[in-house]
Amino acid sequence: MKKLLVSTILIFIGITSFAQNKNATAILDVDGVCMMCKERIEKASIKTKGVKSAVWNVKTHELNVMYDGRKTDLATISKNIAAVGHDTKTIKASDEAYNSVHPCCLYRDDEVMKDHKN
Repeated sequence: MKKLLVSTILIFIGITSFAQNKNATAILDVDGVCMMCKERIEKASIKTKGVKSAVWNVKTHELNVMYDGRKTDLATISKNIAAVGHDTKTIKASDEAYNSVHPCCLYRDDEVMKDHKN
């Protein structure tokens, strides 16, 4: 009986230690229009504890992140990006955060979007 209990505990510890991915990767859609947005988005991502790398593509609006799933998750990363004024699919930046970005970066404005398409 004692062996069975010890075996069960060891199996449980083994399963839970591998439940979180140490090198998780994901792609997030993040709104932005320019290189200043890129710098802001990547910096907000990297400052999130557990994020190892973050690269945002200006044309596709995709953020490729590599992070330690034991320390953070996509919701936390998205929250930190929204805090600096950029919308993700799951979290919209507050008006205060959005309005704090440079006027050239106001991606919700149709005129700004037209200017960046050229």
